[in-house]
Amino acid sequence: MIHTDTNASVSGKVPMSKNEDWWAVWLGLFIFALGLGPIFGADLLGWGVKFSTWTDLSKSFAPMSKVYKETMSGPTSLFLTYLFMLVLTTIGAKVMGANVKRFIIGFTTIFVITMLCMVIGQNAYIAATPDKQESLGIGWSLGLGEMGFIIAMLVGLVIGNFFPSTARYLEEAAKPEWFIKTGIVILGAAIGVKTLGALGLASTVIVRGLCAVVEAYLIYWPVVYFISRKYFKFTPEWAAPLASGISICGVSAAIATGGAIRSRPIVPVILSAVIIVFVAIEMLVLPWFGQTFLYEEPMVAGAWMGLAVKSDGGAVASGAITDSLIRAKALKETGVNYEEGWMLMAATTTKVFIDVFIGVWAFILAIIWSVFKLNEKGQGSSVTKGKVSAAEIWDRFPKFVIGFVFTFILLLIWGYNDPNIMDGAKTGTDQANGFRTLFFALCFFSIGLITNVRKLWDAGMGRIVAVYTVCLFGFILWVGLVISWIFYHGIMPPIIGG
Repeated sequence: MIHTDTNASVSGKVPMSKNEDWWAVWLGLFIFALGLGPIFGADLLGWGVKFSTWTDLSKSFAPMSKVYKETMSGPTSLFLTYLFMLVLTTIGAKVMGANVKRFIIGFTTIFVITMLCMVIGQNAYIAATPDKQESLGIGWSLGLGEMGFIIAMLVGLVIGNFFPSTARYLEEAAKPEWFIKTGIVILGAAIGVKTLGALGLASTVIVRGLCAVVEAYLIYWPVVYFISRKYFKFTPEWAAPLASGISICGVSAAIATGGAIRSRPIVPVILSAVIIVFVAIEMLVLPWFGQTFLYEEPMVAGAWMGLAVKSDGGAVASGAITDSLIRAKALKETGVNYEEGWMLMAATTTKVFIDVFIGVWAFILAIIWSVFKLNEKGQGSSVTKGKVSAAEIWDRFPKFVIGFVFTFILLLIWGYNDPNIMDGAKTGTDQANGFRTLFFALCFFSIGLITNVRKLWDAGMGRIVAVYTVCLFGFILWVGLVISWIFYHGIMPPIIGG
């Protein structure tokens, strides 16, 4: 299976009701709205399940709210969470044209497997941070707090590559970009609340995240394009989407670029498949690299995830893993207990600023291709002639960014003007963020499930894989690390109790 993003269509405009990005916005905003309940004295999401580090399996998950814990069991909370997420996603899937029966069966299967992976990943010997070992009665732990995500992805990879018939049946509900973008919309509110707690640091992160756009668009893109054309002999039709996919934002950028330059639909589709494979590899490797070598520069590591991992879901998920791993390592090695979420914020903010300019970049490329009339041979052709309107830019724009920015700004302005809401806002956004974690987990499993490595080689993608490997590991990762170091060196997250 080859996964594509419905943020933009190569063949034409995707109706709003069929657009995954818009459904991510609507689902994310609905959960965000329920999360505002505690501000008004209503606990609307506290029944949702929360996984905890455990030595006793019966205590591995429970309702998020203390009020619900007194009256509701963990299994009941998990079942209600499943029903809630099933109903929301089924509504969206049905409107987008999915087979409802297969979606329900697929989502149920994916949910069950993913939740089992989350439980396993929260075992104390795997997930406990050093400060929690004594209270849990254990003498050691790996300190891998996000290992449930990785287990989910590995299980998905096994199913996708060794049980293809099962993977094909589940693919109706395997929507990694939809899941992760919904989670990102919810995440905006949590980041807004965190921002109010340390306005000076947050503004620094935002400004430096904006600077990262220059790197992605003005350094990475032309270099990848040049290498693709000069040394791997790709035509402009292939080189432009490939440069966007490798250097900017993976699937969304490749598809937006393909549409802007009027490439054949097969081009961004094939590139998207390759991108997903490399994202899976990066998610497995880079967070541990950051933990090993950058635990004393946590914000550098977070920003690096946003610059290096070339998909929205992969970058944010890698930021979450890096956040957990480095906090555990720093606590163990230096005794410093960093506040959770700031490395994730650096990764997300960097990625979001890069995403914001996808539409602008597609517009620029459309003009260039129109002026020079480049076809697949690099010569003039009427195929690419045509005007690029503001409506087309809007069509290419990643809509989930709107949801993220809206929830972020709303909580930021509201809390700044009325500090009295902060306790309720923190409680509510924490509960909504619990659902964000679940959407992230579903994304991890789905990425593994749809990553069928064998099909890539069957399609003869050796040159694409080669240019991706050369560019990513030859300079993109390391230039991104240097830029992240320049912008974030010496900036530290707030310290708990410090």
